[in-house]
Amino acid sequence: MADLVREVMTPGVVAVRPDASLVEAAQLMRAQGTGDVLVAADGLVVGVLTDRDITVRAVAEGADPLTVSADAVCTPLRATIGPDEAVSAAVALMRAHAVRRLPVVEGGRTVGTVSLGDLVRPREAS
Repeated sequence: MADLVREVMTPGVVAVRPDASLVEAAQLMRAQGTGDVLVAADGLVVGVLTDRDITVRAVAEGADPLTVSADAVCTPLRATIGPDEAVSAAVALMRAHAVRRLPVVEGGRTVGTVSLGDLVRPREAS
């Protein structure tokens, strides 16, 4: 099993502005082949928006995804983790904050995300 977050995280950042429409966010998710994007303002992550957030918090409530913004339905940022922290620390943070994804921050910059899926996905032996 991997010891450090950097060994299991998904590198890179896919982000939208807080005022981006849910349609814009969904189109970016589709183009990037991902089910979530970070919501960032001025280089700072303010939340995580998932395809499930769009479906359950907006579409199921009858909201117009063309006019509802990403920050209106995203999960506000509750925690981040560093790439050199232990995987067990990521698990503990996810449990403590009841989240499934954590932005990975190094030197004040977001460098990736770690999700529950990343923690259980088998990795190729090095």
